[in-house]
Amino acid sequence: MPTTTTPAQHQKRWQEIVGDPLLSDLPYKVETNHRGQIVLSPHQFSHSQLQRTIQKKLDAVLTGGEVFPECPITTRKGVRRADVTWASESKIREMERAGDPPTTAPEICIEVMSESNDWDEMEEKRKLYREAGAEETWVVDEGEIRFFGQEEMEQSAVAPKFPSRVAS
Repeated sequence: MPTTTTPAQHQKRWQEIVGDPLLSDLPYKVETNHRGQIVLSPHQFSHSQLQRTIQKKLDAVLTGGEVFPECPITTRKGVRRADVTWASESKIREMERAGDPPTTAPEICIEVMSESNDWDEMEEKRKLYREAGAEETWVVDEGEIRFFGQEEMEQSAVAPKFPSRVAS
C-alpha cells in the first residue's frame, strides 16, 4: 500500500473504507494509520456504556454545541476516531468545511481506555487531536478522567462542571 501523507489522501482512503460493503458491519472501532492501513480495535459493552454515560453528562453540562460518539478526525498520522467529542456550533461549521472526515478536531476529544490501549497510544492520540485543533483531550481510565489542555488540568476549562469520575 502506498504511503499516504496528506490530509486529502487520508480523507480519500477513509471514503474508500467507508464505501466498502465488506467493512460496513465490523464490530470494531475502525481507524487508519499513517500509511492508510486499517487498524481495528475491539471494545466491550462496558466501554460503550461508559461512552454513553459521558455523552449524557456532556449534554447536561454544556450548551451551544453537540456531542458526537466515535467521531472520525483526519490527522497527520491517519484517521482517528475519538470515543466521544463535543463541538460548539461554530466548530461544527468549521468541521463541515474541512472535508470528510474533518481535518479539524472538536473542542473536546475523549478517549476511553480499554484493554487494547496503552498510555503511549493515548499520548499519541492526544497530541494528534491537539494538532488538529482540539482545545482539550480527556482520557478516561476505569472511570477516572484525566483532563489535558496544553498540560494536565484538575478540571476541564471548557466543561468545568464535568465530574472527574464517571461510572457506567
